[in-house]
Amino acid sequence: MAAGGAAAAAAAIAQAIKASGVVVRLNPEELRKVLIRVRDPLVLIAQGGFFSTKYQYLTSYKGLAFYAKSNTPLDLPAGAEVAAAERIWIPG
Repeated sequence: MAAGGAAAAAAAIAQAIKASGVVVRLNPEELRKVLIRVRDPLVLIAQGGFFSTKYQYLTSYKGLAFYAKSNTPLDLPAGAEVAAAERIWIPG
């Protein structure tokens, strides 16, 4: 029974990845490098965490979605449009 549940979970994750497209996980500094290449980027930001606040960032560039998680807020480039998300969920 447990193997069936694990297979179902793996199938659900695979389907979520297909639906969301390509998501590239970066460290916060690499995300900043992407953001300075984009003119007026849109950045989704979510805060969460159980024991300490974590900051999650999501943006797109050249058809790819870029995601980073940080323990501290990132210094975003001037001109960045920011939207607060209740939650950002990345498959896998």
